[in-house]
Amino acid sequence: MKNDAEKNIGIAFLLNFFFSIFELLGGFWTNSISITSDSIHDFGDCLSILISWLLEKKSNKKPNEFYTYGYQKFSVLGALINSVVLFSGASIMFVSAVTRIFDPEEINYNGVLIFAVIGLIVNGIGSYKTIRGEKLSEKVVGLHLLEDVLSWAVVLIAGIVMKIFDLPIIDPILSIFITFFILFNVIRNLIKVFEIFLDKSVINIDELKKDLPQDEQILDIHHLHCWTDGVNNFLTLHLVVSDSIDKDNIIRVKKLLREKLFAKKINHITIELEFASENCSENNCEITKNDYKILHIHHH
Repeated sequence: MKNDAEKNIGIAFLLNFFFSIFELLGGFWTNSISITSDSIHDFGDCLSILISWLLEKKSNKKPNEFYTYGYQKFSVLGALINSVVLFSGASIMFVSAVTRIFDPEEINYNGVLIFAVIGLIVNGIGSYKTIRGEKLSEKVVGLHLLEDVLSWAVVLIAGIVMKIFDLPIIDPILSIFITFFILFNVIRNLIKVFEIFLDKSVINIDELKKDLPQDEQILDIHHLHCWTDGVNNFLTLHLVVSDSIDKDNIIRVKKLLREKLFAKKINHITIELEFASENCSENNCEITKNDYKILHIHHH
């Protein structure tokens, strides 16, 4: 899947790059601000997609002594850069469109319709190749291209309306709506990216505690932390067992716990074993300690 993400982002870059050049020339030919501004937006996409592709290659490197969890967050960094560039391009589109509203110009409607059809095809192919991916960087690229597909669909409809009724002011108004649509999705993606970088839990910890296995050998579970790198989900916890527990029961309890967590799509689990008579070495354990024990009592 990792190589597929890298390949699909590369295809999306090539499609977007050549179409952006074609689109810029077409914007001047048709005198359409929505097409010209969208070409600027697409050039920004090309840059960010290229960076995403390079960081995606980096993210496929194996863990080492410096990056012990691996390089997956380089992929998330690509999604961050992609979103920031797209935000900047959308802002440029907005300024250009507002200016054109107060000074509308004649538009080559037939040219707009031709570019709308080509834009739908090119961006549709790129979106199809990337949006089905599992990695966040790939999904962000796919979402950008899907936005372009929707944008060109609207341009096609608006082009037909403008041609019939000769209303060039629809072009900048359309551009403003496209801009707001793009900005809405960019902000939503940025929130996801920041949540990953800030190690927000991928699951509700309180709900997870309620669903953990109930076993007489498990006295307490605390110091539970969960985070993601955008692909892998990680979890660490302290497992308290009785002082008299034997080896077979330790293995059984840990296996039981791991099976529950794997079912929650947590694929990298670290369990620190503690005995009942042992004091936890972590200073802030008291914040979460006994949470599971209380839940355990309530279940019974």
